[in-house]
Amino acid sequence: MAAAPPTAPIRVDDTAGGGRTVRRIAAVAAVTAAVAAFLAWYGNRHDFFDLRIYMSAMRWWNEGNPLYDYRQPDPVQGELYFTYPPFTALLLRPFAALPLGATFAVFSILTLVAVAVTTWWLVGPATDRRDLPRWFAAGLAVPLVLAIEPSRETLAFGQINMLLIVLILADLLFAVPRNSRWAGVGVGLATALKLFPGIFIVFLLVTRRWRAALVASVTAAVATLLSAAVTPGDSWRFWTHELWATDRVGRLDYTANQSLLGMLSRFTAPEAANRVLWIVLVLAVTGFGLWRAARAVSAGVDPIAGLTLAGLVGALISPITWSHHLFWLVPAMIVLVDAALPVPGGGGGTRWRPGYLVAAGGVFAASVYGVVSFPLWNNDPVPTGSVGEFLLRNLFVLISLLLLAGLPVRRHGGALGW
Repeated sequence: MAAAPPTAPIRVDDTAGGGRTVRRIAAVAAVTAAVAAFLAWYGNRHDFFDLRIYMSAMRWWNEGNPLYDYRQPDPVQGELYFTYPPFTALLLRPFAALPLGATFAVFSILTLVAVAVTTWWLVGPATDRRDLPRWFAAGLAVPLVLAIEPSRETLAFGQINMLLIVLILADLLFAVPRNSRWAGVGVGLATALKLFPGIFIVFLLVTRRWRAALVASVTAAVATLLSAAVTPGDSWRFWTHELWATDRVGRLDYTANQSLLGMLSRFTAPEAANRVLWIVLVLAVTGFGLWRAARAVSAGVDPIAGLTLAGLVGALISPITWSHHLFWLVPAMIVLVDAALPVPGGGGGTRWRPGYLVAAGGVFAASVYGVVSFPLWNNDPVPTGSVGEFLLRNLFVLISLLLLAGLPVRRHGGALGW
Protein backbone atom coordinates (compact mmCIF):
# COMPACT_ATOMS: atom_id res chain seq x y z
CA MET A 1 0.00 0.00 0.00
CA ALA A 2 1.50 3.31 -1.12
CA ALA A 3 2.28 5.85 1.51
CA ALA A 4 0.17 8.98 1.49
CA PRO A 5 2.03 11.98 0.07
CA PRO A 6 3.31 14.36 2.69
CA THR A 7 1.17 17.40 3.33
CA ALA A 8 2.65 20.86 3.49
CA PRO A 9 2.92 22.12 7.05
CA ILE A 10 0.61 24.93 8.05
CA ARG A 11 2.74 27.97 8.71
CA VAL A 12 1.93 30.40 11.45
CA ASP A 13 2.47 33.19 8.91
CA ASP A 14 -0.30 31.80 6.66
CA THR A 15 -2.77 31.61 9.52
CA ALA A 16 -1.91 35.10 10.71
CA GLY A 17 -2.14 36.47 7.18
CA GLY A 18 -5.54 34.90 6.62
CA GLY A 19 -6.84 36.27 9.90
CA ARG A 20 -5.48 39.69 9.07
CA THR A 21 -7.30 39.69 5.73
CA VAL A 22 -10.56 38.73 7.41
CA ARG A 23 -10.16 41.54 9.93
CA ARG A 24 -9.45 44.01 7.15
CA ILE A 25 -12.52 42.95 5.21
CA ALA A 26 -14.59 43.27 8.38
CA ALA A 27 -13.21 46.77 9.03
CA VAL A 28 -14.01 47.92 5.48
CA ALA A 29 -17.51 46.43 5.73
CA ALA A 30 -18.15 48.10 9.11
CA VAL A 31 -16.99 51.54 7.91
CA THR A 32 -18.98 51.20 4.69
CA ALA A 33 -22.13 50.19 6.56
CA ALA A 34 -21.79 53.05 9.06
CA VAL A 35 -21.31 55.66 6.32
CA ALA A 36 -24.14 54.18 4.24
CA ALA A 37 -26.48 54.46 7.23
CA PHE A 38 -25.38 58.06 7.80
CA LEU A 39 -25.89 59.02 4.16
CA ALA A 40 -29.28 57.28 4.07
CA TRP A 41 -30.32 59.33 7.09
CA TYR A 42 -28.88 62.52 5.62
CA GLY A 43 -30.60 61.98 2.29
CA ASN A 44 -30.47 64.11 -0.84
CA ARG A 45 -31.30 67.44 0.76
CA HIS A 46 -30.83 69.46 -2.44
CA ASP A 47 -32.56 67.10 -4.89
CA PHE A 48 -30.02 67.80 -7.69
CA PHE A 49 -30.77 71.52 -7.51
CA ASP A 50 -27.77 72.65 -9.59
CA LEU A 51 -28.15 69.90 -12.16
CA ARG A 52 -31.79 70.90 -12.59
CA ILE A 53 -30.61 74.45 -13.36
CA TYR A 54 -28.11 73.14 -15.90
CA MET A 55 -30.70 71.02 -17.68
CA SER A 56 -33.34 73.78 -17.65
CA ALA A 57 -30.76 76.17 -19.10
CA MET A 58 -29.86 73.65 -21.81
CA ARG A 59 -33.52 73.21 -22.79
CA TRP A 60 -33.93 77.01 -22.80
CA TRP A 61 -30.86 77.25 -25.06
CA ASN A 62 -32.11 74.50 -27.37
CA GLU A 63 -35.31 76.51 -27.87
CA GLY A 64 -33.24 79.32 -29.39
CA ASN A 65 -32.93 81.62 -26.37
CA PRO A 66 -29.65 83.27 -25.30
CA LEU A 67 -27.90 80.86 -22.94
CA TYR A 68 -26.95 83.43 -20.31
CA ASP A 69 -30.43 84.94 -20.14
CA TYR A 70 -31.69 81.86 -18.32
CA ARG A 71 -32.54 82.57 -14.68
CA GLN A 72 -34.12 80.58 -11.88
CA PRO A 73 -35.58 82.00 -8.65
CA ASP A 74 -33.98 80.90 -5.38
CA PRO A 75 -35.57 81.70 -1.98
CA VAL A 76 -32.17 82.23 -0.30
CA GLN A 77 -30.00 83.90 -2.92
CA GLY A 78 -32.47 85.53 -5.28
CA GLU A 79 -32.12 84.68 -8.97
CA LEU A 80 -29.57 82.11 -10.12
CA TYR A 81 -28.20 81.73 -13.64
CA PHE A 82 -26.18 79.37 -15.79
CA THR A 83 -22.60 80.46 -15.10
CA TYR A 84 -20.30 77.94 -16.77
CA PRO A 85 -18.21 78.74 -19.87
CA PRO A 86 -19.70 77.94 -23.29
CA PHE A 87 -17.39 74.90 -23.65
CA THR A 88 -19.10 73.29 -20.65
CA ALA A 89 -22.51 74.17 -22.04
CA LEU A 90 -21.72 72.37 -25.30
CA LEU A 91 -20.82 69.21 -23.37
CA LEU A 92 -23.93 69.45 -21.18
CA ARG A 93 -26.31 70.18 -24.05
CA PRO A 94 -26.85 66.54 -25.18
CA PHE A 95 -28.08 65.62 -21.69
CA ALA A 96 -31.10 67.88 -22.20
CA ALA A 97 -32.49 65.19 -24.53
CA LEU A 98 -32.52 62.63 -21.70
CA PRO A 99 -35.20 62.27 -19.03
CA LEU A 100 -34.16 64.08 -15.86
CA GLY A 101 -34.05 60.86 -13.88
CA ALA A 102 -31.56 59.35 -16.33
CA THR A 103 -29.38 62.45 -16.13
CA PHE A 104 -29.45 62.34 -12.32
CA ALA A 105 -28.41 58.68 -12.42
CA VAL A 106 -25.57 59.27 -14.90
CA PHE A 107 -24.09 62.18 -12.94
CA SER A 108 -24.39 60.32 -9.62
CA ILE A 109 -22.71 57.20 -10.97
CA LEU A 110 -19.91 59.21 -12.59
CA THR A 111 -19.33 61.08 -9.33
CA LEU A 112 -19.18 57.87 -7.29
CA VAL A 113 -16.77 56.30 -9.77
CA ALA A 114 -14.65 59.46 -9.71
CA VAL A 115 -14.47 59.40 -5.90
CA ALA A 116 -13.40 55.73 -5.96
CA VAL A 117 -10.78 56.24 -8.67
CA THR A 118 -9.22 59.40 -7.22
CA THR A 119 -9.12 57.92 -3.72
CA TRP A 120 -7.38 54.83 -5.11
CA TRP A 121 -4.77 57.09 -6.70
CA LEU A 122 -4.25 59.24 -3.61
CA VAL A 123 -3.76 56.44 -1.08
CA GLY A 124 -1.26 54.66 -3.33
CA PRO A 125 2.00 56.28 -2.18
CA ALA A 126 1.17 55.87 1.52
CA THR A 127 0.24 52.19 1.14
CA ASP A 128 3.27 51.42 -1.05
CA ARG A 129 5.61 52.85 1.59
CA ARG A 130 4.18 50.44 4.12
CA ASP A 131 3.61 47.44 1.85
CA LEU A 132 -0.10 47.54 2.69
CA PRO A 133 -2.81 46.32 0.30
CA ARG A 134 -4.22 49.32 -1.51
CA TRP A 135 -7.70 47.77 -1.58
CA PHE A 136 -7.78 47.97 2.22
CA ALA A 137 -6.73 51.62 2.44
CA ALA A 138 -9.05 52.63 -0.40
CA GLY A 139 -11.86 50.51 1.03
CA LEU A 140 -11.67 52.47 4.28
CA ALA A 141 -11.08 55.84 2.63
CA VAL A 142 -13.78 55.85 -0.09
CA PRO A 143 -16.78 55.71 2.26
CA LEU A 144 -15.15 58.27 4.56
CA VAL A 145 -14.63 60.60 1.60
CA LEU A 146 -18.31 60.21 0.70
CA ALA A 147 -19.28 61.15 4.28
CA ILE A 148 -17.78 64.65 4.21
CA GLU A 149 -19.74 67.72 3.18
CA PRO A 150 -17.87 68.49 -0.07
CA SER A 151 -18.77 65.03 -1.41
CA ARG A 152 -22.31 65.05 -0.03
CA GLU A 153 -23.00 68.46 -1.54
CA THR A 154 -21.48 67.45 -4.89
CA LEU A 155 -23.82 64.46 -5.09
CA ALA A 156 -26.88 66.25 -3.73
CA PHE A 157 -26.53 69.25 -6.03
CA GLY A 158 -25.59 67.16 -9.08
CA GLN A 159 -22.32 69.03 -9.53
CA ILE A 160 -19.53 68.24 -12.02
CA ASN A 161 -16.68 68.87 -9.56
CA MET A 162 -15.39 65.31 -9.30
CA LEU A 163 -15.16 64.94 -13.06
CA LEU A 164 -12.81 67.93 -13.10
CA ILE A 165 -10.80 66.41 -10.25
CA VAL A 166 -10.24 63.25 -12.30
CA LEU A 167 -8.77 65.33 -15.13
CA ILE A 168 -6.55 67.33 -12.77
CA LEU A 169 -5.24 64.38 -10.75
CA ALA A 170 -4.68 62.16 -13.78
CA ASP A 171 -2.52 64.95 -15.17
CA LEU A 172 -0.63 65.96 -12.02
CA LEU A 173 -0.16 62.48 -10.52
CA PHE A 174 0.76 60.59 -13.67
CA ALA A 175 1.25 62.52 -16.90
CA VAL A 176 3.30 65.42 -15.49
CA PRO A 177 5.71 63.39 -13.28
CA ARG A 178 6.35 61.02 -16.20
CA ASN A 179 6.95 63.88 -18.65
CA SER A 180 4.28 62.44 -20.90
CA ARG A 181 3.53 64.26 -24.13
CA TRP A 182 -0.02 64.53 -22.76
CA ALA A 183 1.14 66.35 -19.62
CA GLY A 184 -0.99 69.47 -19.19
CA VAL A 185 -3.95 68.33 -21.27
CA GLY A 186 -6.06 67.34 -18.25
CA VAL A 187 -5.46 70.63 -16.45
CA GLY A 188 -6.18 72.55 -19.66
CA LEU A 189 -9.48 70.78 -20.28
CA ALA A 190 -10.53 71.25 -16.66
CA THR A 191 -9.72 74.97 -16.92
CA ALA A 192 -11.83 75.31 -20.08
CA LEU A 193 -14.73 73.59 -18.31
CA LYS A 194 -14.57 75.64 -15.10
CA LEU A 195 -12.10 78.44 -14.50
CA PHE A 196 -11.00 77.41 -10.99
CA PRO A 197 -8.52 74.74 -12.25
CA GLY A 198 -6.51 77.53 -13.89
CA ILE A 199 -4.61 77.77 -10.58
CA PHE A 200 -2.88 74.55 -11.61
CA ILE A 201 -1.48 76.19 -14.73
CA VAL A 202 0.13 78.72 -12.37
CA PHE A 203 1.25 75.77 -10.22
CA LEU A 204 2.94 74.19 -13.25
CA LEU A 205 4.70 77.47 -13.94
CA VAL A 206 6.03 77.99 -10.40
CA THR A 207 7.25 74.37 -10.34
CA ARG A 208 9.02 74.95 -13.69
CA ARG A 209 7.07 72.40 -15.68
CA TRP A 210 7.26 74.75 -18.63
CA ARG A 211 6.12 72.36 -21.33
CA ALA A 212 3.15 71.05 -19.29
CA ALA A 213 2.11 74.64 -18.48
CA LEU A 214 2.26 75.54 -22.17
CA VAL A 215 0.26 72.46 -23.17
CA ALA A 216 -2.35 73.23 -20.50
CA SER A 217 -2.66 76.83 -21.67
CA VAL A 218 -2.94 75.85 -25.33
CA THR A 219 -5.48 73.12 -24.54
CA ALA A 220 -7.67 75.54 -22.58
CA ALA A 221 -7.38 78.13 -25.35
CA VAL A 222 -8.20 75.67 -28.15
CA ALA A 223 -11.26 74.32 -26.30
CA THR A 224 -12.44 77.88 -25.65
CA LEU A 225 -11.90 78.95 -29.28
CA LEU A 226 -13.70 75.86 -30.59
CA SER A 227 -16.71 76.66 -28.43
CA ALA A 228 -16.54 80.29 -29.63
CA ALA A 229 -16.64 79.06 -33.23
CA VAL A 230 -19.77 77.02 -32.49
CA THR A 231 -21.55 79.65 -30.38
CA PRO A 232 -19.88 83.04 -30.98
CA GLY A 233 -22.59 85.26 -29.45
CA ASP A 234 -22.83 83.40 -26.16
CA SER A 235 -19.03 83.12 -25.97
CA TRP A 236 -18.53 86.85 -26.47
CA ARG A 237 -21.13 87.62 -23.86
CA PHE A 238 -19.63 85.22 -21.32
CA TRP A 239 -16.03 86.40 -21.62
CA THR A 240 -16.80 90.10 -21.81
CA HIS A 241 -19.59 90.36 -19.23
CA GLU A 242 -20.97 87.32 -17.42
CA LEU A 243 -17.57 86.10 -16.22
CA TRP A 244 -17.15 89.25 -14.12
CA ALA A 245 -20.68 89.32 -12.68
CA THR A 246 -20.22 87.37 -9.43
CA ASP A 247 -23.78 88.17 -8.37
CA ARG A 248 -24.99 85.68 -11.00
CA VAL A 249 -23.59 82.81 -8.93
CA GLY A 250 -25.05 83.79 -5.56
CA ARG A 251 -24.49 86.03 -2.55
CA LEU A 252 -20.86 86.52 -1.58
CA ASP A 253 -21.73 86.51 2.13
CA TYR A 254 -23.67 83.25 1.94
CA THR A 255 -22.16 80.75 4.41
CA ALA A 256 -21.52 78.12 1.75
CA ASN A 257 -19.02 80.51 0.11
CA GLN A 258 -15.83 79.40 1.86
CA SER A 259 -13.38 81.79 0.23
CA LEU A 260 -11.45 84.74 1.64
CA LEU A 261 -13.93 87.11 0.00
CA GLY A 262 -16.80 85.15 1.52
CA MET A 263 -15.26 85.48 4.99
CA LEU A 264 -14.74 89.23 4.55
CA SER A 265 -18.27 89.64 3.19
CA ARG A 266 -19.73 87.99 6.28
CA PHE A 267 -18.06 90.69 8.37
CA THR A 268 -19.68 93.54 6.44
CA ALA A 269 -22.98 92.10 5.15
CA PRO A 270 -25.19 93.44 3.72
CA GLU A 271 -22.53 95.95 2.63
CA ALA A 272 -19.79 94.85 0.23
CA ALA A 273 -16.42 93.81 1.62
CA ASN A 274 -13.36 96.01 1.20
CA ARG A 275 -11.90 94.88 -2.14
CA VAL A 276 -8.48 96.41 -1.46
CA LEU A 277 -8.14 94.31 1.69
CA TRP A 278 -9.29 91.26 -0.24
CA ILE A 279 -6.70 91.81 -2.98
CA VAL A 280 -3.95 92.19 -0.37
CA LEU A 281 -4.99 88.90 1.25
CA VAL A 282 -5.21 87.18 -2.14
CA LEU A 283 -1.70 88.27 -3.05
CA ALA A 284 -0.32 87.15 0.32
CA VAL A 285 -2.05 83.76 0.25
CA THR A 286 -1.14 83.14 -3.39
CA GLY A 287 2.51 84.03 -2.89
CA PHE A 288 2.94 82.02 0.31
CA GLY A 289 0.85 79.04 -0.78
CA LEU A 290 2.46 78.59 -4.19
CA TRP A 291 5.91 79.07 -2.62
CA ARG A 292 5.14 76.18 -0.28
CA ALA A 293 3.70 74.13 -3.16
CA ALA A 294 6.88 74.65 -5.21
CA ARG A 295 9.04 73.64 -2.22
CA ALA A 296 6.94 70.52 -1.75
CA VAL A 297 7.44 69.49 -5.36
CA SER A 298 11.19 70.17 -5.38
CA ALA A 299 11.84 68.41 -2.05
CA GLY A 300 9.16 65.73 -2.03
CA VAL A 301 9.03 62.14 -3.20
CA ASP A 302 5.42 62.27 -4.34
CA PRO A 303 3.36 65.14 -5.81
CA ILE A 304 0.33 64.97 -3.52
CA ALA A 305 1.33 67.62 -0.96
CA GLY A 306 2.26 70.13 -3.65
CA LEU A 307 -0.91 69.82 -5.68
CA THR A 308 -2.96 69.90 -2.45
CA LEU A 309 -1.40 73.21 -1.45
CA ALA A 310 -2.11 74.62 -4.92
CA GLY A 311 -5.73 73.47 -4.71
CA LEU A 312 -6.15 75.13 -1.31
CA VAL A 313 -4.72 78.37 -2.72
CA GLY A 314 -7.26 78.27 -5.55
CA ALA A 315 -10.12 77.69 -3.13
CA LEU A 316 -9.10 80.57 -0.88
CA ILE A 317 -8.51 83.20 -3.57
CA SER A 318 -11.52 82.49 -5.76
CA PRO A 319 -14.30 85.06 -5.23
CA ILE A 320 -16.78 82.23 -4.67
CA THR A 321 -15.78 78.78 -3.41
CA TRP A 322 -18.83 76.75 -2.45
CA SER A 323 -18.23 74.04 0.11
CA HIS A 324 -18.68 71.38 -2.58
CA HIS A 325 -15.58 72.76 -4.34
CA LEU A 326 -13.35 71.85 -1.39
CA PHE A 327 -12.20 68.43 -2.53
CA TRP A 328 -8.68 69.49 -1.57
CA LEU A 329 -9.40 68.64 2.05
CA VAL A 330 -9.33 64.96 0.97
CA PRO A 331 -5.69 64.78 -0.17
CA ALA A 332 -4.76 67.02 2.77
CA MET A 333 -6.18 64.45 5.20
CA ILE A 334 -4.38 61.64 3.38
CA VAL A 335 -1.08 63.55 3.63
CA LEU A 336 -1.66 64.07 7.37
CA VAL A 337 -2.46 60.39 8.00
CA ASP A 338 0.55 59.35 5.93
CA ALA A 339 2.75 61.64 8.01
CA ALA A 340 1.32 60.27 11.25
CA LEU A 341 1.91 56.57 10.61
CA PRO A 342 5.32 54.92 11.01
CA VAL A 343 7.12 53.51 7.98
CA PRO A 344 8.71 50.07 8.52
CA GLY A 345 12.41 49.92 7.76
CA GLY A 346 13.12 53.49 8.80
CA GLY A 347 12.12 55.17 5.55
CA GLY A 348 11.12 58.44 7.16
CA GLY A 349 11.02 57.11 10.71
CA THR A 350 9.44 54.24 12.58
CA ARG A 351 7.67 56.29 15.22
CA TRP A 352 4.10 57.47 15.34
CA ARG A 353 3.36 61.18 15.05
CA PRO A 354 0.04 61.48 16.86
CA GLY A 355 -0.20 65.23 16.30
CA TYR A 356 -0.72 64.72 12.58
CA LEU A 357 -3.29 62.01 13.24
CA VAL A 358 -5.21 64.35 15.56
CA ALA A 359 -5.06 67.06 12.89
CA ALA A 360 -6.43 64.65 10.26
CA GLY A 361 -9.22 63.61 12.62
CA GLY A 362 -10.06 67.23 13.31
CA VAL A 363 -10.26 68.07 9.61
CA PHE A 364 -12.43 65.02 9.01
CA ALA A 365 -14.82 65.81 11.88
CA ALA A 366 -15.14 69.42 10.72
CA SER A 367 -15.72 68.25 7.15
CA VAL A 368 -18.48 65.88 8.20
CA TYR A 369 -20.17 68.65 10.16
CA GLY A 370 -19.58 71.18 7.40
CA VAL A 371 -20.84 74.73 7.13
CA VAL A 372 -24.29 74.28 5.58
CA SER A 373 -25.42 70.77 6.44
CA PHE A 374 -26.27 71.40 10.09
CA PRO A 375 -26.48 75.23 10.37
CA LEU A 376 -27.03 76.96 13.68
CA TRP A 377 -27.81 80.33 12.09
CA ASN A 378 -30.10 81.85 9.50
CA ASN A 379 -28.83 82.86 6.09
CA ASP A 380 -29.97 86.48 6.08
CA PRO A 381 -27.32 88.97 4.88
CA VAL A 382 -26.26 90.15 8.34
CA PRO A 383 -22.75 90.55 9.82
CA THR A 384 -21.12 87.72 11.76
CA GLY A 385 -22.41 88.15 15.30
CA SER A 386 -19.93 86.39 17.62
CA VAL A 387 -16.60 84.59 17.79
CA GLY A 388 -18.33 81.20 17.79
CA GLU A 389 -20.41 82.11 14.76
CA PHE A 390 -17.29 83.41 13.00
CA LEU A 391 -15.49 80.12 13.59
CA LEU A 392 -18.39 77.97 12.42
CA ARG A 393 -19.40 80.05 9.41
CA ASN A 394 -15.79 80.24 8.18
CA LEU A 395 -14.80 76.70 9.16
CA PHE A 396 -13.32 75.64 5.82
CA VAL A 397 -11.60 78.99 5.23
CA LEU A 398 -9.79 78.71 8.56
CA ILE A 399 -8.92 75.04 8.05
CA SER A 400 -7.58 75.80 4.57
CA LEU A 401 -5.36 78.57 5.97
CA LEU A 402 -4.04 76.26 8.70
CA LEU A 403 -3.32 73.52 6.18
CA LEU A 404 -1.61 75.98 3.89
CA ALA A 405 0.75 76.87 6.74
CA GLY A 406 1.23 73.46 8.31
CA LEU A 407 0.74 70.63 5.80
CA PRO A 408 3.83 68.37 6.10
CA VAL A 409 5.96 67.39 3.11
CA ARG A 410 7.69 64.04 2.73
CA ARG A 411 11.22 64.69 1.51
CA HIS A 412 13.78 62.54 -0.29
CA GLY A 413 14.85 59.76 2.02
CA GLY A 414 11.42 59.71 3.62
CA ALA A 415 11.97 62.43 6.22
CA LEU A 416 9.08 64.78 6.97
CA GLY A 417 9.52 68.51 6.93
CA TRP A 418 7.86 71.84 6.28
